[in-house]
Amino acid sequence: AVQLLRRALGNDDGREQVTGFHMPGELLGLDGIGSGKYNGNALSLEDAEVCVLPFSLVEELGREIPVMQRHLHGVLSREIVRDHGVMLLLGSMRAEERLATFLLNLSKRFVRRGYSASDFHLRMTRDELGSYLGLKLETVSRLFSQFQTERLIDVQQKHVRILDVTGLERVLAAVERERETQRRRRRREFRAAIVGYTNAGKSTMFNALTRANVFVEDRLFATLDATT
Repeated sequence: AVQLLRRALGNDDGREQVTGFHMPGELLGLDGIGSGKYNGNALSLEDAEVCVLPFSLVEELGREIPVMQRHLHGVLSREIVRDHGVMLLLGSMRAEERLATFLLNLSKRFVRRGYSASDFHLRMTRDELGSYLGLKLETVSRLFSQFQTERLIDVQQKHVRILDVTGLERVLAAVERERETQRRRRRREFRAAIVGYTNAGKSTMFNALTRANVFVEDRLFATLDATT
C-alpha cells in the first residue's frame, strides 16, 4: 500500500482545512523554512515511515555538494508550482473539474511510484477530500456517484478504478468550452454599472432610466438586483 500523509491548517473556529496529501518521496515542512515554525500539521493516514532532515544539515550538504543544492531548488520550485495548482483548483474550477483533476493527478503520482494508474485506494475520508477540494461532503459523494453512472470510474467504498481516463479529461475540456462560450457571449453584451452607497439611490436611477420598477431598499451597501 502507498503511504499517505495528510497536511492541514487549523482555522480560528477549530476546524481544519486540508491543504495536501503527500506520498513517499515528497517533502513536508517547507513552510517552516522562512519563519522557523510550521503553519499546520501532518497526519499519517496509515502506517508510514518518515525521515527527518534538519534544514541546517541540508544547507550544509548543499554547499558541499552542488548537485544536492540544485535538487533542493528543484524541490522548492515544485512546491511553488503545487501551491499555484491548488489555488487554481479552488479558485477557478467547477466541482466536477476539481474531482476529475484530483483523480488524474493522483493517478500520475501512483504511476511514478510504480503502482497502477487506474486501480487504487483513497485513504482519505470523503470529508477530508472535500476539505481539500473546497467542496461539501454531499457534493463529493454526488460527484463520485455521477462519475460512476457515466462509467468514468468504478467505486467500491474507498477502492477506486478509473475506467475512462479520456472521459475524465473530457470533463475538463467540456467545462472549458462552456466557459469560452460564456466569455464570447459576454463580450457581445453591453453593460453599465451604477455605483452608490445605498440601494435606494441606485434603484431610483435605474427605474428612471429603464422603467424596470426594481425593489428599492434604503440601506447602506444594499445590493441592486435588477432581476427582482
